[in-house]
Amino acid sequence: MSKLQDRVKGLNFDEVNESEVTPAAPGKPRTGVGVLTAAFGRERELKTENDDLKNKLARFDDAVVVEFIDPARIRPSRFANRHELSFVSIEFTQLREEIESAGRNVQPIKVRKVGQGGAAKEEFEIVFGHRRHRACLELGIPVAAIVADLNDQQLFAEMERENRSRKNLSAWEQGVMYRKALDEGLYSSMRRLSEALKVNLSDVSRSVSLARLPDEVVAAFQSPLDIQFRWAAPLAEAMQKNPVDTLKRAHAISKARGTMSSAAILAQLVGVAHSDTGATSLEELSIAKGGKVAAVLTSDSKGRAVLRFEVGALPVSKRKALAQVVRDFLDSN
Repeated sequence: MSKLQDRVKGLNFDEVNESEVTPAAPGKPRTGVGVLTAAFGRERELKTENDDLKNKLARFDDAVVVEFIDPARIRPSRFANRHELSFVSIEFTQLREEIESAGRNVQPIKVRKVGQGGAAKEEFEIVFGHRRHRACLELGIPVAAIVADLNDQQLFAEMERENRSRKNLSAWEQGVMYRKALDEGLYSSMRRLSEALKVNLSDVSRSVSLARLPDEVVAAFQSPLDIQFRWAAPLAEAMQKNPVDTLKRAHAISKARGTMSSAAILAQLVGVAHSDTGATSLEELSIAKGGKVAAVLTSDSKGRAVLRFEVGALPVSKRKALAQVVRDFLDSN
């Protein structure tokens, strides 16, 4: 027999005066067992309520808070790659008009805190969204922004990923961004950068090569935004083989280019012929396999044809077969 049963057995209710017993409140249990049952029931209710609240909070786990910040308190990132000409383009004008019409930037920018500014106000640095920030700054309206806690490498990775998803970033601007990251020591080499960002090493190399061109060569073009990825090799080759003459040509072009096309400027810089149709001997032909570029047929500054394969596209075991195909092609002409 349990202790509880022993204690209950010893109770004597014969001497209890019913008038002295306080009636139980309506709806409340009158016995000890009832009290325990009610307590267990309440505990179940609390647990159900608690689980329900947890489920509701879980819906906000991935939610982000958008703040409206004075754009004057936000500064561009030192890794920013937008050329000033990007802010006077038709595309930027259209973006600013869209923001003005909506009364805000519908797509928030991303920033990080960088310390205290004047009047003890927190200052911010742009992670991505430089054009949206500039538009709000010019319109004099608060900019919608997500504030994140990021170190330099995290900031750069997010900025690069966001920029790469946009089609209006030029090859030169992309190169400027990569060059700054390398110069700042964020990555020890272009290979480390390409591995960390999961971008093609050859693309990184070409864009950085464009960003490292002398200012005189870049100034020869109507805009650095006109410089294309595929021009990296011939421009670099021209600077390597004959830097003095290349720089002289660049100076001459910048003074008298008029409305000369970018392709014509390239042709003059590297010393190749340019036809009336605007095509140069440097024009590339892409060869695709499975929806991806596997090889590119182009030519160097002397007009020699160059067939360049992407890494892994041409196994060593198939090189002899390719050579035979080329011989058969040449024999047929």
